[in-house]
Amino acid sequence: MFLRLVYESFRRQQRRKLLAGIAVTLGVCVATAMIAVATDIGDKISRELRTLGANLIVTPQEDTLDVEIGGVSLKPPSDGAFLNEADLAKIRGMFWRNNILGFAPMLPVDVGGPGHNLTLLGTYFAKRLSYDKENFVTGVRTTDPWWKVEGVWPDDDSSDVLVGKNLAAKEDIHPGQFMGIAGQEHLVVGILTTGGAEDEQIVAPLHVAQQLIDKPGAVRRIYVSALTKPEDALARRDPKSMGPELYDRWYCSPYPQSIAYNLQETIPHSHAEQIRQVAQNEGTVLSRIQGLMLLVTLAALLASALAVSAAMATAIFERRAEVGLMKALGAGNFAVSALFFAEAAVLALVGGVAGFAGGALLANQIGRSIFGSAITIQPVLFPVILAIAVIVTFAGSAAAIRRAAKLDPVFALRGEA
Repeated sequence: MFLRLVYESFRRQQRRKLLAGIAVTLGVCVATAMIAVATDIGDKISRELRTLGANLIVTPQEDTLDVEIGGVSLKPPSDGAFLNEADLAKIRGMFWRNNILGFAPMLPVDVGGPGHNLTLLGTYFAKRLSYDKENFVTGVRTTDPWWKVEGVWPDDDSSDVLVGKNLAAKEDIHPGQFMGIAGQEHLVVGILTTGGAEDEQIVAPLHVAQQLIDKPGAVRRIYVSALTKPEDALARRDPKSMGPELYDRWYCSPYPQSIAYNLQETIPHSHAEQIRQVAQNEGTVLSRIQGLMLLVTLAALLASALAVSAAMATAIFERRAEVGLMKALGAGNFAVSALFFAEAAVLALVGGVAGFAGGALLANQIGRSIFGSAITIQPVLFPVILAIAVIVTFAGSAAAIRRAAKLDPVFALRGEA
């Protein structure tokens, strides 16, 4: 009899139930899409922010040592410490190698002569390296994708150079010309625009800078672009103060600090740290986007609950005579409430399944239109969404069901309720 009453309710009030079901479906659809995107957005946001440049820098360990005697600093004022270029390929074999999108070594050399400040910056453009029989390409074209070249990019094995936009305008240099650098002629193949210090410099393959200072294999610093997760309290702790279990958790989390620590282990005599402003901006952007998605989700679920409340209140008002008859025949408040909550549960489950399917499609559309890739829907999200649908539907129906349970059968049967 109970199931028949539920069935008859849906058969006789198809329009009311349809409106309530649509409200649940739409609310759950938005919630599914926002939760799916929020849980899968970390790597995608980090990958997008990597177009803003490297977020880690590796320098010689000697640069971090402060040698001071009697209040006098004995640290060499020159950039005399170097890393070994031969160690760079080891980055491909480190623990966090899959999070490393690219790296670019830098070697600045003063080529201006007395009274003339001019820097040549040696680097990789798109250098092909190999590690353990694996070939890969890295350089500034990966770590600094906003660098623009009027002309062509130099080959990393050539002696061709790029000239910064401001320097080229000052010296009236154009692609195709030869430029004298430290007594040698180099072909200018392009004019470089970065918006930074490079606009005033000459940028050349790394081996050109090494030859100028007669230091084969020398690297002054390395910029690394890595996928990381935003900092939390654990990320900012000193690993030396951690126990083994906490240290393993820290080391196996892709924090900027843990990847930098792994870089130090990989490259001998180096010191790695995050470029603080980039890392902080990444965490701020991610937290703000996730906060906005949470607000959209809550707003959608609140609107859904209000729509369900209105639909259920109208449906129960139309069935007041039926409720009065049930109570006159001996049905208690629990039986009346159970009937309407069962109807709400059916609405929630049907709307939840439909909303989950629609939300998955919406999430994938958002992912493809914004990030160029699909959003991964975690299987655990399905029962969570169904639970949310039930909670929202019950919350929207509770006030109307409470009124129905307290309905006086005498007034209900006389149509005065």
